[in-house]
Amino acid sequence: MNDFGSKIYAAAQKAVKEVYDLDVTEGQLVVETPQDTKLGDYSTSIAMKLSRTLRRNPMEIAEPLVAKLAELLPECESITVARPGFINFKLKASALTAVINDVLAAGDDYGKNESGKGKHLLLEWVSANPTGDLHCGHARNAAWGDCIARMMEASGWDVLREFYVNDAGNQIVMLGESLTARYFEHFGKEYPLPEGGYHADDIKVIAAQLAEEEGDKWLTADPKERLAHFMDYGKKKELEKIDRDLKAYRVTMQSWMHETFFYENNSKRINDCLQHMADMGLTYEKDGALWFKSTDYGDDKDRVLRKSDGTLSYLTPDIANHVYKIERGYPLLVNLWGADHHSYVTRMQNALTALGYPEGTLAVDLIQMVRMVEDGKEVKMSKRTGNAITLRELCEDIGVDAARWFFVSKDVATHMDLDLKLARSKDNNNPVYYAQYAYSRMCSILKNPQIPEFKPVDTYDRLTDEKELQLLKMISEFPKEVAADALNRKPNKMTEYIISLVKVFHSYYNSTKVNNPDDPELTNERIGLIKAAMITLKNALTLIGVSAPESMPAAE
Repeated sequence: MNDFGSKIYAAAQKAVKEVYDLDVTEGQLVVETPQDTKLGDYSTSIAMKLSRTLRRNPMEIAEPLVAKLAELLPECESITVARPGFINFKLKASALTAVINDVLAAGDDYGKNESGKGKHLLLEWVSANPTGDLHCGHARNAAWGDCIARMMEASGWDVLREFYVNDAGNQIVMLGESLTARYFEHFGKEYPLPEGGYHADDIKVIAAQLAEEEGDKWLTADPKERLAHFMDYGKKKELEKIDRDLKAYRVTMQSWMHETFFYENNSKRINDCLQHMADMGLTYEKDGALWFKSTDYGDDKDRVLRKSDGTLSYLTPDIANHVYKIERGYPLLVNLWGADHHSYVTRMQNALTALGYPEGTLAVDLIQMVRMVEDGKEVKMSKRTGNAITLRELCEDIGVDAARWFFVSKDVATHMDLDLKLARSKDNNNPVYYAQYAYSRMCSILKNPQIPEFKPVDTYDRLTDEKELQLLKMISEFPKEVAADALNRKPNKMTEYIISLVKVFHSYYNSTKVNNPDDPELTNERIGLIKAAMITLKNALTLIGVSAPESMPAAE
């Protein structure tokens, strides 16, 4: 696979070492695309970065580097220096066009790389309470996490996709009591709906299912036995619905880890964890409670692990959960949490540090709030139900493709407004339409009966148009983009790449005639370029969970 940026980076490292006997430190050497592409395809400011160390003018430093780089990079047509010391690289057309056969050979695997080979990571996300429907906040979390998983998997990481089920708290008791009330109501009996219970229609649906499956036997059953059964039944049905909705949203989980698991066998895993912390001198007793010495690790106050009444704080089973993740063979952990968990991140990281795990074991992406907006006004409630807009309703309204695109196109560290009218629109103002239309346009070119059958060739020397070379460069950078976005957990950068690729393609399409009957050789090479662009675009869309339709209606 061609990755010219990486090749230039490696060559520049070697050149600095051979010419100046210096090892380039991290951050000194950056290879990027110059703003003015007439200067070259790539550029580096390494000569300027070395100026202070070598106590010489950057232009002087650059000259011998250029000579060495010319030896190391036969792919370059020219390597020049521009003031105040930039080194610019212009690639040979033959080097760029070689990517076409790489792409055609790889097909659906183009973009896959081994940058994460040998790394094992557990990604926990969504993790909504199993007490109701997923809403739009969950939708942003779900899309972001799924895209991270897809890109990491494509980059060779071993990723476990996990949903943590919060099923040990009072919310499950409330679920059981709410289901009991709706079950009695189903049979025309009265039972008080608890204060703080769940009023949504889905509880009525679950109650009706329970009544149909098991009849009215629970009306006269032991209340404790009934509540325990209703809690389990309700949780199971809610999780089945969550899983169904996630799969419809193209999100797949491999593991469903229940909080109640840590309370099994008399809370053995939690107690073992607390004992281990005590043995390490990380805890102390005060006022009848057990405390974690978290201030020793930068926290603003020590944290309670076990309250004076004997109950555990939320932190305690969470520590046991994260330790268990690592014990399962995943030394790197990533969680996607709501922005309201901001202070909790440091608390959790402190606990793992105190237990002796390396810094960086746990990373957390905080998901900021999202608003649905239409005609400049916030839309808080579903017009159909009068309740908060669910993930299911959103996908029915704007489609899965638009929902996923918009939620991952903006960094989750920032608040976002999702413009529903824009997301529904079928024109080039809608970025997902714009991207998908490019793919369907590529398909239509190849389906044209006047287009001859493509025949692979060893070289594509006729592709010399500036826009063709620009498109080839974008295609060649795709594997590197996948690897970088996976490592940095930035799906929004993939949407930016897609839009850049599509802009270059549309510009090329509008200015260039693919089919030239009088020049079959040029036609064939251009068909090869279109095929390579198609594969790249489809693979990029797949990484963000967006479909690549072969045909689309014209813009409205």
